[in-house]
Amino acid sequence: NKNMKILIIGKGYLGTRWAETWEEAIISDKIVETVQDVEELIDIHNPDVILNSAGIVGKPNVDWCETHQMETVKGNTALPIIIAEACQNKGVYMLHMATGCVFYGKSPHKGPWTEEDYGNPVAVYSKAKFAADLALSALPNIGIARIRMPLDNKPHPANLIDKLAKYEKVVDVENSLTVVDDMIDVFYQLLEKKAEGIFHVTNPGSIKHKEILDFYEKYVDKNHKNEWITEQELVRLGLADKKRSNNIMTSLNLPKYDIKMRPVKEAVEDTLRKYAKQVQK
Repeated sequence: NKNMKILIIGKGYLGTRWAETWEEAIISDKIVETVQDVEELIDIHNPDVILNSAGIVGKPNVDWCETHQMETVKGNTALPIIIAEACQNKGVYMLHMATGCVFYGKSPHKGPWTEEDYGNPVAVYSKAKFAADLALSALPNIGIARIRMPLDNKPHPANLIDKLAKYEKVVDVENSLTVVDDMIDVFYQLLEKKAEGIFHVTNPGSIKHKEILDFYEKYVDKNHKNEWITEQELVRLGLADKKRSNNIMTSLNLPKYDIKMRPVKEAVEDTLRKYAKQVQK
């Protein structure tokens, strides 16, 4: 369906990446505050589907949200509901970009977290994001796509590898993550299929920070050095708030739409090979 017209709301890192990749996408940087604002955008652009990637992540990092609670809730809970209301009024499918950071630690059933699991958010950011997931999942014609720690083949401050490579001290935790190439492909399929419900858009399996940096040292910078520390030390040194999420996720719902992602280690290695070529340019 090459003529599917996609309206992207939110001109952040990933919104911009989709807009670059999909020729049939329009990206709006209009500040949206009311249902009417969104309805006007729909009238102007007449999209088949809407992808919401607007939200508040905090500057310089997510710890900012801990002291800016109302801004965080408005941007991550109220705004998606406003966009959803306009989409429902106009009969337009909406895909909402959500986060896997609503899960902390091990799931109650000890396996990877699935879309059927109830979140246990701790941070203000993740509480606000989870509240939107709950509300939107009660509505028809809406998909919620949770991603986690995007890893991209192009340098960018929000790219997981740029973050990891610049830290002198790194914690060797094990996580699920989302390779951006795969995510772009999955989001397109979700939009095309107007898939309803919650989807975990993370590459199958899990990977340790050490394995990611091993690939980085192999392909990108063989002189890269860092120190490995524990999570307790990270908090004690004041390098992160104790409310950071680490988890492993899996998807029960992508297979229902016949959507696949590459295993995480294979996808990460491929991405860092491509990243090395970008950096060498």
